[in-house]
Amino acid sequence: MSSDVSILIPIDKEQTEDRKTNTTWMLSLYGTAIGAGTLFLPIDAGINGIIPLLIIAVLAFPMTYFSHKALCRFVLSGANEDADITNVVDEHFGHLAGKLLTYMYFFSIFPILLLYSVAITNTTNSFIINQLHLSPPPRVVLSFLLVSGLMVVIRMGQHIVIKAMSFLVYPFLTVLILLSLYLIPYWNSSILQYTPNTSGHSSLIMTLWLLIPVVVFSFNHSAIISSFAVSQKKRYGSAAPEECANLLKKTHIFMVVSVLFFVFSCVFSLSPYDLAQAREQNISILSYLANHFRTPVIAYIAPLIAFLAIAKSYLGHYLGASEGLSGIICKSLKQRNKSISERKLVVFIDIFIIISCWTAATINPNILTIIETLGGPIIAIILFIMPVYAIMTVPCMKRYRNPIANTFTFSMGIIALSAILYGIKHSLGW
Repeated sequence: MSSDVSILIPIDKEQTEDRKTNTTWMLSLYGTAIGAGTLFLPIDAGINGIIPLLIIAVLAFPMTYFSHKALCRFVLSGANEDADITNVVDEHFGHLAGKLLTYMYFFSIFPILLLYSVAITNTTNSFIINQLHLSPPPRVVLSFLLVSGLMVVIRMGQHIVIKAMSFLVYPFLTVLILLSLYLIPYWNSSILQYTPNTSGHSSLIMTLWLLIPVVVFSFNHSAIISSFAVSQKKRYGSAAPEECANLLKKTHIFMVVSVLFFVFSCVFSLSPYDLAQAREQNISILSYLANHFRTPVIAYIAPLIAFLAIAKSYLGHYLGASEGLSGIICKSLKQRNKSISERKLVVFIDIFIIISCWTAATINPNILTIIETLGGPIIAIILFIMPVYAIMTVPCMKRYRNPIANTFTFSMGIIALSAILYGIKHSLGW
């Protein structure tokens, strides 16, 4: 009897530890994906009526799950246990392609990190002025304190970053769901009765085409997938692909259900005209709700949700940006037969990111929205197109060939890429 107990206890402890770690990763994946973009999704998704919104609701899960699972499997296909995405690209596609994709990976994430630095400074500054009715410190001081505070969390190590992100998800998710429930008494049938000015199949297709990138960005957490895959590979070894797929499926179901509930609740509590007004004013759905219903509750909740959303997404994107920059530096030095100690590399990356984010947050340039748009095509390539290409061409990934899933993922990537390029062309007046 005692021998049975002695065997069972370690197993139970190990299983409990696995559950805790998986839950932490699940919340961190959620936290990286569900950021400030979620607060604009109801406006973009609901402004053209109920039909595009319903179609997007159906597409959201397969788009998110298949693409991130494929990218995760790509990272796991590396021969070395600690090989991140920059190393795996080198291994499968050669040095030149590896260097190009490493640059692309970094520049798909770094502009978003700058954008979050600006956003968290603006949110905090607005909260101090409008809700606390105080005079904020000079922007250069406030931005430095915020960026430095986030960097302190980052320097505690990846384990602490992941825990901090998962911790921030709890209040964010709680407030998001409570707000969605709070809006239910205001639901109306305006969106069901709304008919867009331009009707027909071509108009619907155009609307959906331009909505695809919005959905991609609203659920994108490619920045943390590499760190997630490396960590799981070290824990599970050859069983990592199955473990990762199971965890990603649970995460994406949780993600899509909670966000769509928020989107539908916002859309049904307003009218398409209200959503058009929100877009024209270029404000988040929370800011518009606060002004529309004139409720102090939402006025105070809005900046809290925005702050939590931005902070946790900043932490997740830092992991990807530092990983990409590390790959660029190491590959450049290797070409010259030089090397750098890990400590010096970490210090350089930290200083570079702090100065960059601090400068961007202080200057507060409008150009950041254009930079984010220009990073869109790279995200579409790395998240949707590159992993499917690898599955079709890399021998060790042949086992993941699935005609339906791969064709769907690749097609969504092409659609997103073309829509983003169209949006850039339109915004630049070409």
